[in-house]
Amino acid sequence: MMEKIARGKAFVFGANIDTDQIYPGRFVELTDIEDVAKHAMEGADPNFVQEFKQGDIIVASTNFGCGSSREHAAITLKAVGAGAILAESFGRIFYRNAVNLGVPVLVCPEISKRVKKGDSVSVDIQSGKVTNETTGETAQAEPMSEYMLNILTSGGIKPLIKKELAQRG
Repeated sequence: MMEKIARGKAFVFGANIDTDQIYPGRFVELTDIEDVAKHAMEGADPNFVQEFKQGDIIVASTNFGCGSSREHAAITLKAVGAGAILAESFGRIFYRNAVNLGVPVLVCPEISKRVKKGDSVSVDIQSGKVTNETTGETAQAEPMSEYMLNILTSGGIKPLIKKELAQRG
């Protein structure tokens, strides 16, 4: 289940971080989730996995997750335990894959100018309020629809559908 408030250290990336930088294609053969997690963000920052702790926050400029439609990019960020991903814009397919897998992704204008690598950041997933706890500066992400929040709080689209089907009996 997703936490309503994500809090962690910021890992900041620039514009146009594509799915192959998030999860290099040469690892698509891996099926064990622990093996997949070992390669998160490897194409953009080879030391990412050694420094990243579960719950930490990924911050990016524009077009985060552009590129292929493979779910692997979102899967690896879920596997590594990203508390939230904040970007000024996302690749459309990556964004929907992330939501469907239960990974909080929020569009936040100018966030890359307000957060530096290593800053402590908290994100209220429901309201979209982002606080840089290091500087005290705040930002407002675009709030998600109630339906998208329901997918996230259910842990993804599949758990949501299973829950709804079970309720119907």
